[in-house]
Amino acid sequence: MQAGHPTLFLSHGAPDFVLTDHIATSALKKLGKQLAQPKAIVIVSAHWISSPICITAAASHKMIYDFSGFPDALYQLSYPAKGDPELATQIGKMLQTAGFSINLDKERGLDHGAWVPLMLIYPGAEIPVIQVSLPKGGFKECARLGEALAPLHDQGILIIGSGGSVHNLRAMNRRNQTDVWAKKFEYWLQQNIEGNRFDRVLNPQQFTPLFDQAHPTPEHYAPLIVAWTAGDRYKPGKRFHHSFMYGNIGMAMFQFNN
Repeated sequence: MQAGHPTLFLSHGAPDFVLTDHIATSALKKLGKQLAQPKAIVIVSAHWISSPICITAAASHKMIYDFSGFPDALYQLSYPAKGDPELATQIGKMLQTAGFSINLDKERGLDHGAWVPLMLIYPGAEIPVIQVSLPKGGFKECARLGEALAPLHDQGILIIGSGGSVHNLRAMNRRNQTDVWAKKFEYWLQQNIEGNRFDRVLNPQQFTPLFDQAHPTPEHYAPLIVAWTAGDRYKPGKRFHHSFMYGNIGMAMFQFNN
């Protein structure tokens, strides 16, 4: 990974991922040591979809434990990152200029799609964080959102899309047995991102019959579209990590615009 801060797509896995010694946790810890220190982080998570688009605007963040049935230790974790109301206002104006309706949300905190990866990359929670919701309306709206956020990169701000490269909860298994279809979809994803085929990644159902099995619902795939367009949709991305957890939960991670 080169010095600097590329735009990133990170697979955040199951919520208890942060408590494990999985090789993907090691990849995120290593990433934090390689990246230059950004002025702020703007993160889009699979776990917040709204209309209008919402932007966290408080000076500090609450923890959102948006899951159940996991070990008690997970509910004791805290990531005390500060917000940045001034940056939130700036982002809101940028999105309005791009034609989005927005809401500055002073109540909502960070969901686990945000704090799980950030806790591993920047455990000191010293960098201000803004979370932006995914838009309703499909992948083309996600592309518009990413393009609207893109100028933040030139301000020294790290942009992250947090989701999952394969996210079919019904296909999870404790045997850690990865099915052929999951491996094939991940290969398709890598080939098209590194092959600079944004058109195929934007319209996956048209180009692979495996998409609906890899993503029965689209929300964990959508942050990938935001990340690529917030980087540079006309240049290929690069996969820097690849693994699975619970058998078929894809943990691939990509960098763009670096």
